[in-house]
Amino acid sequence: MFKTNPSRTWLTIVGMGVGTGAVVALVGLGFGLQGIILERIVFGESLLSLNVSNPVSRTVVLDQATIDSLAANAQVKDVSPMVTYTALITYDGLTGNANAQGMKASYFLYTGAKVIAGEIFTEKSATDDRDKVLVTAGLLSLFGVTDPASAVGKTLSFRAFVPIPGTDQTNEVNVQKQYTIKGVLEDQSTLAANITLDEFQSHFEVAYYDRAQVRVKDGKFLAPVQDEILAKGFTVTALSKTVDQANKIFQGIQVVLAVFGSIALTVSAIGMFNTMTVTLLERTAEIGIMRTIGASSRDIVILFAAEATIVGFLGGMVGILIGVGIGEIANAGLGLVASNFGGEAVRIFRYPLVFLLFIAAFSSIVGLLTGMFPARRAAKINPLDAIRYK
Repeated sequence: MFKTNPSRTWLTIVGMGVGTGAVVALVGLGFGLQGIILERIVFGESLLSLNVSNPVSRTVVLDQATIDSLAANAQVKDVSPMVTYTALITYDGLTGNANAQGMKASYFLYTGAKVIAGEIFTEKSATDDRDKVLVTAGLLSLFGVTDPASAVGKTLSFRAFVPIPGTDQTNEVNVQKQYTIKGVLEDQSTLAANITLDEFQSHFEVAYYDRAQVRVKDGKFLAPVQDEILAKGFTVTALSKTVDQANKIFQGIQVVLAVFGSIALTVSAIGMFNTMTVTLLERTAEIGIMRTIGASSRDIVILFAAEATIVGFLGGMVGILIGVGIGEIANAGLGLVASNFGGEAVRIFRYPLVFLLFIAAFSSIVGLLTGMFPARRAAKINPLDAIRYK
């Protein structure tokens, strides 16, 4: 096939490659979108953490006794609470309504928080961090700051409205201290200034916490610990379940994209089947000669099946090159546009190695299946009739 009809053979391979390339590109888009979304929500130990919050009815609250009881669970590694008070925050001569929040450094670790400028709180720097504050990108937007890095090192102050236990009233407490901005969290939806929990409690009386991150020791403990907390009357959410749901959604998207791509692959397979059938007719006399000099029907089947498999495999390789090439060009183009507009470059097309190996194997199987009918038909030809065929 490669020697006698190289043009037709390579055109068949390219046609098979175009169909395979469509599958590779579309499914690669699905993998890319999945990766972008999951990178935004999955960070380290956050998958092993449960987000616990007070119910709307406030029949139970996360007070210190509750935090201690949760931490006493043998399946729990750590409990990191967070408290929020409404506050007036003053920055660079401007004052705005926002939230003042207090939490341990581990809270950021368990929630997967990221900074876009400066540094985040750590356990090692806990003492120095009592004079520092982490602000959200949303809070800086409130004050008209467009460059988060420019805010690092500047100071702010605030006065908080502390709830009076047992009433709906609040008590305004003015904190006579300037806090230096250590970092800017990427959170755009929250207007908040975050200080360490110890520093927060040194200024305000904390009757109960608003939420807590419960870090379990192992993933197998997520469900039982969650059930136990729910039984106490608290609201619980787990990032791991969100990730599982996101994976299921994107698996569905990938299947849909693969179906669209398989349409082109089906057309290519039909073209390959047509080529193998034409090849059979052209080589009928050759088949007769081979049978006459001792080739068995099995040898003929193997010959045609091997040729079809090789064409399918090469078509898969060409398709991988086409699909990956399209994806990389698109990634480079998006990265260039993002850099010109000050954005962050993302890889919207991604190709896991396992997926590419599957495509190579799948295209070979498609080639084999396409060639099996002509191969079996060739094996059944009568040698004498085949020699006389013109």
